[in-house]
Amino acid sequence: METTRVEKMCGGEGHVLIKHILNEEQLNGKCRLYAEVTLEPGCSLGFHEHHGESETYYIISGKGIYSDNGELRIVQAGDMTFTPDGKGHAMTNSGEENLVFMALIILD
Repeated sequence: METTRVEKMCGGEGHVLIKHILNEEQLNGKCRLYAEVTLEPGCSLGFHEHHGESETYYIISGKGIYSDNGELRIVQAGDMTFTPDGKGHAMTNSGEENLVFMALIILD
């Protein structure tokens, strides 16, 4: 599994760590991403929209503020988010420990 570090992802603060669970070949053209994502304290994934795809987050640990098309809500371990085609979202680590979640982008 390859881990990448992305600075200021989608205009967010700090960096995002992405551990790719499956590679492009294994996703077989059905998904764009299946990964474990880590936001360290003070880091965020900026607001972005999805077109021709949907994205689901499953929160493993930590606490965050999730923007669902601008509507904010607190998320924590065990919570799930869903962003359908044509909508947008963002995530901010609002806690003092790493915010870790699984991200799955399914192509429409």
